[in-house]
Amino acid sequence: MKKVVWLGIALGASACAHDAQAGTGSSVTLYGFLDAGITYISNSGGHGNLKFDDGIMAPNLLGIRGDEDLGGGTHAVFDLVSQIAVGTGAIQPPGKGLFGRNAWVGLTDNRFGSIKFGNQYDFMIDSLFFGRTDAAFAVGGLYGFRAGPFQKIALPYNPPYAAQFDWDRMSGQTVTNSVKYQSPSIAGFRMGAMVGFGGVPGSLGSGNSFSAGLNYDHGAFGAAAAFTEVKYLQPGGPQVGIRNWGVGARYDFGQLAMNALVTTVRNGANGGAIAQGELGATFLVTPALQLGASYLYMKGNAYLENHHAHQLSASVDYFLSKRTTVYAMAVYQRANADAQALVSGIIDPNGTASGPNQLLARIGVQTRF
Repeated sequence: MKKVVWLGIALGASACAHDAQAGTGSSVTLYGFLDAGITYISNSGGHGNLKFDDGIMAPNLLGIRGDEDLGGGTHAVFDLVSQIAVGTGAIQPPGKGLFGRNAWVGLTDNRFGSIKFGNQYDFMIDSLFFGRTDAAFAVGGLYGFRAGPFQKIALPYNPPYAAQFDWDRMSGQTVTNSVKYQSPSIAGFRMGAMVGFGGVPGSLGSGNSFSAGLNYDHGAFGAAAAFTEVKYLQPGGPQVGIRNWGVGARYDFGQLAMNALVTTVRNGANGGAIAQGELGATFLVTPALQLGASYLYMKGNAYLENHHAHQLSASVDYFLSKRTTVYAMAVYQRANADAQALVSGIIDPNGTASGPNQLLARIGVQTRF
């Protein structure tokens, strides 16, 4: 892992040295996020568990971002991003590759928008999450996303013991081999579309993906909508189509900020579907102290045995500086009586609760550079 980190630093330093020769209109930046802490889980396979966990309030990322000014408001841009586990130094998720979190190159223009090519986020993230309509943006982080008693949804991008993890794609799913266009802001509106290519000879539709998003921003108010469908090729079997859509809104009252979000998923192969509604708020008590809370309700359809769950999250953030934060949080999920609760981010074969209740409590530190 040391070799990987130093390689990133060396590349950044080399690019910056080249940039100094090329002129002030271009830049290459090495950046990152690091988060680590201790989490207590009240019921993990029927037992309490106190463990080290990282990448919760923000993923642990190491990125190299480039921007070349081509003149006339046009820029060539790229982003290469690795995700790591602070506790072990390993690349995350396993098998994703050195720049598995994001790897894209493209052009941006002040008048015409941007076009990017590579492995990149779809509009469930770009429009809804980065549009700050998801409470997990500030409250709960990875634990604040959606999971629950919905294992039968069987999402093909997850291990069997966490088959419902990130079912609305908001915590960082990407689309490989994709092309994405995003418009400039026009009267407060921004829109975009993405196509991912399956690369199957003789079948343009096999393994492909499509996503679209719409954002509106006016002062303190923002609203967003997004749709994504990804078709996953299965060895020796038919492809599995996973469809998501969501709508959300936010309002910033100054010290108080609020959000509302609805998202859904449907597995086209087995018919399993989940919908959720969420409300969240943060309150800036002082410039250094922020409180946050959120509530969400999730409901599966008949294929998922009509399982449902309520989830409450609360957080306290203390900003030591513009870069570094210490925090405490708690997340409680209560499912229906004959279901087993599972809070998002517990990706462990023994992580599911033995009953309908699961509580997480955590303290941690986050920094960025």
